[in-house]
Amino acid sequence: MYPVSVYFYDEQTIAGRFGTLLKMPMFVSNSKVSMSNVLKAHLSKFIVIDDDEFTEILSYFEAQNARKKENLLIEGAICKRHYFVIKGILRKFFVTDKGVERTTEFAIENWWMTDHFAFEAGSTSQFYIQAVEQAELLAITRDKQAEMLRRHPLMEKYFRCIYQKAYGAAQMRMKFLHDFSREELYHHFRKSQPDFLQRVPQYLVASYLGFTPEYLSEIRRKSIS
Repeated sequence: MYPVSVYFYDEQTIAGRFGTLLKMPMFVSNSKVSMSNVLKAHLSKFIVIDDDEFTEILSYFEAQNARKKENLLIEGAICKRHYFVIKGILRKFFVTDKGVERTTEFAIENWWMTDHFAFEAGSTSQFYIQAVEQAELLAITRDKQAEMLRRHPLMEKYFRCIYQKAYGAAQMRMKFLHDFSREELYHHFRKSQPDFLQRVPQYLVASYLGFTPEYLSEIRRKSIS
């Protein structure tokens, strides 16, 4: 399946302009147990893990909710967390010198999002991470993730598996970007991700595909006529 982003292999102050920066502590979800079931089911696709070890792994995470358009990360802030999406959609974007937002990735249910470079380095980010719709998340800090990986080598295997798939998806995305015309790229995206297109505003789809909203509207009109 052609990925919405390099991460969509899975089955299934900027206040005012970019939304409100989500400051810690965030809203803590009362449903960490149900969240844990989602995470465990996802882990079980890649590794064999027993209940006791999973309980220890889960202890490294905090349950969080994010409101629609709430920012989990802004440009210039230290990237402190890695997010697993239980429900909802996140996007990662940057703002050009001309003030144009460019969306680089989306993360839906059962996928992860962070600024990988800044998270691993413990440095400031050049990106924003924002909730496209209300989201339920499990978040882990850099230090806790490092400790988790040291104490639970199975999680090293898990992350290796998902990042290999992500890298493969990134290769295909680059191929499509070079091989397809803009119209072909949109139609391929539409056919491979019909459900996703129903959930995301068209201006964000345009931002991700590198179009202006007006150009995307023109393509859509042509396809209808």
